[in-house]
Amino acid sequence: MQKHYNITVEGKVQGVWYRKSTQEKAKTLKIKGHVKNLPNGNVYIEAEGDKNQLSQLLEWCAIGPEFAKVDTVSFEEVDLQFFKSFDILR
Repeated sequence: MQKHYNITVEGKVQGVWYRKSTQEKAKTLKIKGHVKNLPNGNVYIEAEGDKNQLSQLLEWCAIGPEFAKVDTVSFEEVDLQFFKSFDILR
């Protein structure tokens, strides 16, 4: 069953290729949605997939790319949006 998670990643997650790396990981996991930087320095992700796919993404988000330093990852489940791809938003 498909689920939709709104994920917020806090820490040193901007300027370290976090969005591009998230997009690559999401595509590998066949997750749809998007990722964007927030003005407060966090990264925001909307992701749709099954529970196993989303669990793997959350585990990856807690580590991130090589130069990231993740402090916290939080998420909430909301209604599906039926994304067609996984994009980086500006």
